Amino acid sequence: MNEKMLSQADIAAYAAYLRGEEKAGSTIENYLRDVQAFRLWLDGRAMTKTLVAEWKEHLLAKSLAPATINAKLSAINSLLGFLGLSGCRVKALKIQHRVFRDASRELTKDEYHRLLNAAQRQGRDRLVLLMETICATGVRVSEVRHITVEALRNKRADITLKGKVRSILLPQKLCRKLLKYAKRQKIRTGEIFRTRSGRPMSRGQIWHEMKSICKAAGVAPSKVFPHNLRHLFATVFYKTCRDIVKLADLLGHSSINTTRIYLMTTGVEHARQIEELGLLL
Repeated sequence: MNEKMLSQADIAAYAAYLRGEEKAGSTIENYLRDVQAFRLWLDGRAMTKTLVAEWKEHLLAKSLAPATINAKLSAINSLLGFLGLSGCRVKALKIQHRVFRDASRELTKDEYHRLLNAAQRQGRDRLVLLMETICATGVRVSEVRHITVEALRNKRADITLKGKVRSILLPQKLCRKLLKYAKRQKIRTGEIFRTRSGRPMSRGQIWHEMKSICKAAGVAPSKVFPHNLRHLFATVFYKTCRDIVKLADLLGHSSINTTRIYLMTTGVEHARQIEELGLLL
């Protein structure tokens, strides 16, 4: 069988499969979103190698970043493998290794403090503490829900994923600030960062709140998203300690090559370093 209609029942079964594989919640959310978009685009047509290739061309025509396209293709290829249609898979885009980061997306320490100050001026204590928590620990946005009252008392949050346990170290000063916040909010147990209804904040809510203070902080929206706070933690930690192995452990990376990506500087920084080599008369 080399073609098949994609039904909602297939997607539901695929979602159950991803959960059984213990994929991260954010990964499952992203994969299912991409799969649903693919189903809408198919518009009732059966999945074939030709149509999947056309989907790839459709993504290219939208001028998306190559990494974004590859992430979407990964979701569809995973689905096809699950459905027994491995022959319909398409190849990912080849991305040339970059030696520096895009300066337009690089969040500086000064800009980070401007974001904190802007949120503080607006009386948004939860947002201030949320950004501080991500930036001071290197926690993934999907791991914010593990910052609980119990974790703060232990000064450590333990996360189990795919049979591995990752410990997030929580600075004492951060623990004190968050426990005071929890007391004010009458949070006695469980997650610290919650909505007004008491539910844990979602990835989308965290993203939206950060974007909402860009203008007040005078920081370009392209630089303001949760993962950039994790990048800032990585760069500041490495400049202080110069220990990439320890940094990889803190970030939860199984490969140091992944950690190296976090430490790429901008083109501006590369140019400055070249100018300072002293190799010209």
